[in-house]
Amino acid sequence: MSGNGAKKVVDAAVKAGRTIIDWDGMAKLLVTDEARKEFAALRRAFDDVNHQLQTKFSQPIDWEYYRKGIGSKVVDMYKEAFESIEIPKYVDTVTPQYKPKFDAVIAELKEAEKEHQKESERIEKELAEMEEMRKKISTMTADDYFEKYPELRKKFDDEIRNDNWGY
Repeated sequence: MSGNGAKKVVDAAVKAGRTIIDWDGMAKLLVTDEARKEFAALRRAFDDVNHQLQTKFSQPIDWEYYRKGIGSKVVDMYKEAFESIEIPKYVDTVTPQYKPKFDAVIAELKEAEKEHQKESERIEKELAEMEEMRKKISTMTADDYFEKYPELRKKFDDEIRNDNWGY
């Protein structure tokens, strides 16, 4: 295939490669080195196919050459059939089905990310407090400790008052 019909195919493929695939956006989502390697291989293969489409089918069909060798009637029949080829426009019926589900999952993940960020901050704060406590523990008095944790003072006082020494 080459000529006008091939040019239409090539133009459609080039346009699809430029407008539909967000290579950089997808690359940002990859986490592992293995995934990055496979993604790079996929992108190279895609680019190779696009390059082949652009170079292999860029020359128009020389109908006169074929008329001389085969005959006008057969070549005219093929030319008419070839020129009548129309490449239908791709109608995406899949994305509308899955886009709401995907968006819902993304929203859910963002919410989970916020919750995890809050939990991570809480844990970091707790770790900092524990590190501070570890540094001070050798010189800390009971009053210092109970000042930091008053609920423990109450608990210990209640146990002592009730003659419960933890045995």
